[in-house]
Amino acid sequence: MSREYSVVGQNITVASAAVTLVAINPAANRVIEIIRAWVSQNANATSAQLGISLGTKASAFSTLVSATPEKLKTSDPASLITGGTAGAAGTAGINASAEGAGTYTPKYPDNFNALQGWLWTPSLAGGESFIISGADSLAFAMKFQAVPATLSGWSFGVTYRELG
Repeated sequence: MSREYSVVGQNITVASAAVTLVAINPAANRVIEIIRAWVSQNANATSAQLGISLGTKASAFSTLVSATPEKLKTSDPASLITGGTAGAAGTAGINASAEGAGTYTPKYPDNFNALQGWLWTPSLAGGESFIISGADSLAFAMKFQAVPATLSGWSFGVTYRELG
């Protein structure tokens, strides 16, 4: 049975200078599989279309708020990934205050209405999840495509499996 963890932000005011919501960078000898991502907002009742994207980020990484991954199964050990603010290998963070100069490569761009939220789950048949190897020196990132008009009241997260 695989170990599963989530990196989440709840009722967050997102930074007006950056758009990365979650970044997870496995250590050099680790592999993770991204299996779920979500975003929703509770600050207003105004319909607004927003762009969202899942992808990879190369060094130099974003400046983040440290976020310790939460285990989903009570019997699992703590994640091998810890909270961190610099996007370094083996760390996770949320709500970037600066994007960093590293190249972001979108793999799954999408759009959603802020009143309905957004949920990404890969096909149960496989083939759509992201497998990120620390040996690739890339971080997984979930980002808005532009800074949203309403900055407050955002909840979001990414669930991953530790594969090795």
